[in-house]
Amino acid sequence: MKKKNKTPKLISGWREWAQLPELRVEMIKVKVDTGAKTSSLHAFDVSTFTYMGRDCVQFDIHPIQDNDLITHTCISPIVDYRWITSSTGHSQKRFIIQTTLKMGEYSSLIELSLANRDEMGFRMLVGRTALKKGVLVDPTHSFLLGHKIR
Repeated sequence: MKKKNKTPKLISGWREWAQLPELRVEMIKVKVDTGAKTSSLHAFDVSTFTYMGRDCVQFDIHPIQDNDLITHTCISPIVDYRWITSSTGHSQKRFIIQTTLKMGEYSSLIELSLANRDEMGFRMLVGRTALKKGVLVDPTHSFLLGHKIR
């Protein structure tokens, strides 16, 4: 039996620093959660509009954990609307956008649901489908893929 040559996997901690370049988010602390299928971003003041025949969404985020004073406005095409069940068991129809996620040297095009995560500790949750391209999660460590850019 032949063994496949697999690309070595990157090791992620349970929390990491991430970038969302298309949304112009230079740094956001994320929780890496393999129990969640879809990644989620805290969004508020959400509004929709049509641009060149495409449904789009404009929303604000607080990119810094525990800081509601700094606000960043994002715009993205909507790729889907989905019913998402939260960890508390509540289902909610959410906008789904597509964007690039960067964590250290890892980069992947991901789907991201927009949700009110105001009561959650992290502004963004990275789900398992965002990690399909070769990331293993070590739940005993943090920030293994990179450090905060100052």
